[in-house]
Amino acid sequence: MLGNVWEWTQDCAHESYAGAPADGSAWEDGDCNRRVLRGGSWGNRPELVRAATRLWFASGGRLLSGGFRVARTL
Repeated sequence: MLGNVWEWTQDCAHESYAGAPADGSAWEDGDCNRRVLRGGSWGNRPELVRAATRLWFASGGRLLSGGFRVARTL
């Protein structure tokens, strides 16, 4: 999946991981006008195309190099 498009997540923007949920659930407080994107896209330098890479983008914004993965709980 890495290198295809930046993957939108449900997490609201935070400057660090301090106080992040320990159970892997979405972080739904903080700056929710910006959401976290992960992974890098086809337009990035190779060192940015990794799961640990993250950035923030406006919740209502559009990105040519952004997408999302559909998931559901079974």
